[in-house]
Amino acid sequence: MGSYCRDMGTLASAGTYASIRRRRRRSSSSCSSLSLRRRPVHYNYCFIPPFSSPLLPSSKKGNVNIRRLFMENIISKVSCSLLKVEDGIDDEACELVSGLELSIGEGADSINACLFKAMKNNNGCGILLLSDIFGFEDSSTREFAYRVACNGYNVLVPDLFRGDPWAKDRPKTMFEQWIASQDPQRMANDIAASTKWMVDEFVAAGISKKLGVIGFCYGGGRVIEALARDQGACFGVGVSFYGTRMDPSIASDIKVPVLFISGDNDPLCPISVLRDIETTIGRGSQVVVFRERGHGFAHRPASPEEDGDAEQAFMIMRNFLNDGLDINN
Repeated sequence: MGSYCRDMGTLASAGTYASIRRRRRRSSSSCSSLSLRRRPVHYNYCFIPPFSSPLLPSSKKGNVNIRRLFMENIISKVSCSLLKVEDGIDDEACELVSGLELSIGEGADSINACLFKAMKNNNGCGILLLSDIFGFEDSSTREFAYRVACNGYNVLVPDLFRGDPWAKDRPKTMFEQWIASQDPQRMANDIAASTKWMVDEFVAAGISKKLGVIGFCYGGGRVIEALARDQGACFGVGVSFYGTRMDPSIASDIKVPVLFISGDNDPLCPISVLRDIETTIGRGSQVVVFRERGHGFAHRPASPEEDGDAEQAFMIMRNFLNDGLDINN
């Protein structure tokens, strides 16, 4: 099949700039306030390496058609020097991130997706990011994907819900009916198609040895399913943020390390379930729990305290990805 891809410029969402402004205001506060941030509880004995800045950056294509520019406000250039970067790091090291809207496949089987691509210090690795119930166009999801790309990665965010994500203004009584309408097999096929596109884009081209996969909430649960089906063929590492509707019985099929990040005040993601899955997988998997944190804190922080823990969770994830995908080797 014919295919093409072209760069459509650099971008950032309005949500990204709002977050930038919050971080810049906090950076002016005294250092003593930083010591008050809650530290995560590690339920295993393999501690993550020392943290550093979350903004430090460390073909052959499938059937892809450019659909449109992002529906969010487009800003022509983003400088990561506006974000908090560790002292001594070149401010221009992760200066640009490009954005593409893609359609993977053809006809009724096509999947809309967005690709965030590092334009400087690109490490060649692909990351599949599975969204929460609010879908791939949600500003919090896209801001997170942008930040991952700013670390040198190429991040693909597929539309898991085929244009029908959960809307915040829907009555909660309709949630189970809505989630039941999302065919699990169709979603599994879409994740497989997105994975194949990334394999063609980054692995088969000799750029990357393995892919990584990240998921939030509902997407975090799908990370477990995707890794169990894959059995180490394409993915080298996984990260699940407070995954929901997870099936512990399939954990034995997972052949790569998985990082689980959650809060101890999250009824949707019981810590006991995470610990059981982590023990079954082994292979260097880890469970990191933040005290007094509920669902969604890492990508939807609702307070300055949650924002601080979200920063730390991002750094833990970044180090885990770098180690699991051998970015520094």
